[in-house]
Amino acid sequence: MTDDPRSPNLLMISKLENTFTFSSEEKQALLDLPVQVTVLKEDRDIVRVGDRPSQSCLILEGFTCIYKVTSEGNRQIMALHVPGDIPDLQSLHLRFMDNNLAPISPCTVGFIEHRDLLQICERYPSITAAFWRETLVDASIFREWLLNVGRREAYTRMAHLLCEFLVRLEVVGLVENSTFDLPITQAELADALGISAVHMNRVYQALRADGLIQTKGTQVTVPDWEKLKAAGDFDPLYLHLKGGQ
Repeated sequence: MTDDPRSPNLLMISKLENTFTFSSEEKQALLDLPVQVTVLKEDRDIVRVGDRPSQSCLILEGFTCIYKVTSEGNRQIMALHVPGDIPDLQSLHLRFMDNNLAPISPCTVGFIEHRDLLQICERYPSITAAFWRETLVDASIFREWLLNVGRREAYTRMAHLLCEFLVRLEVVGLVENSTFDLPITQAELADALGISAVHMNRVYQALRADGLIQTKGTQVTVPDWEKLKAAGDFDPLYLHLKGGQ
């Protein structure tokens, strides 16, 4: 396996090494893990409720979402995943998927066969622990999203989500000068925050008017991090990152 910085394996290692230190043998095992890279269009499900996948996917470029739909057809986005994430890692041990996973922007993913993941976990306990920790952090983020949607006002919800994006994208080197790409429509953000698209538009305009964000196309700039944190009632503890923020 090459040490090409564009290697999907290196992105995965970089994300895991935010909290774990691997031996040279463990790192080489991760580098040698077979990954099939695929480019996906948005709005095409990667897995659906009831599926029994034989592989998990590593997000390389773009964003994906986990969502569920009511019997009336209303969608609730329950998580947004960024490069470096493995959003369906739980499918390694669950028989059926209980949620849908789909690109929310044009997306490049790396598929890793479950048999290969199981083999590397059986051989290297530290790698098992690192993957297990990833699923625990996902659960922590779910809990924070439940609080965000259930108990915060829409303005605060959006400010909180923007804070989360900045921190998570910074970990994988996708923030420059407090600016990051957010290729997600306001309708999709509304589905994540549990509000209408019209309300979402008003909230976004208010954040801009208050100087908390600046936008240009899909680019979002945060001119004052401390003010945005305060507006979003944001504490990065739930992200469990090394050194915090």
